[in-house]
Amino acid sequence: MFEHATKIRVRYGETDQMGYMYYGNYAEFYEVGRVEMLRSLGLTYSGMEQSGIMMPVLELKCKYLKPALYDDEITINVIMDKMPGVKIHFRYELFNEKNELINLGETLLVFVNMTTSRPCLPSEEFLNKLKPFFE
Repeated sequence: MFEHATKIRVRYGETDQMGYMYYGNYAEFYEVGRVEMLRSLGLTYSGMEQSGIMMPVLELKCKYLKPALYDDEITINVIMDKMPGVKIHFRYELFNEKNELINLGETLLVFVNMTTSRPCLPSEEFLNKLKPFFE
């Protein structure tokens, strides 16, 4: 299992009139957490795209437990439970400043060869950086 935490503050433009973060912005927070998790391994989306692989989202699940509020610093905990194949699964736990669990989420992405537009396996470099967490 591989786990990584990232912090991000809820900005005014991400909230509604009640000061609650707009529900659609949770997916963007998931993406921030996911990108930073991969970056912590020395992997980037831009690097993957330069190598000819993109990672579109196939599925998104989101469960709201408590609202994220304007100016709260949110901890995005990203969990990868198993080694990826053609698909890669991420789980998300979002916590507010009081360390209360406020949101649960999941995304399923697929590795796609940008030349053929067909699903493919991730690069050996990608897999080698993850292997130590799953042995």
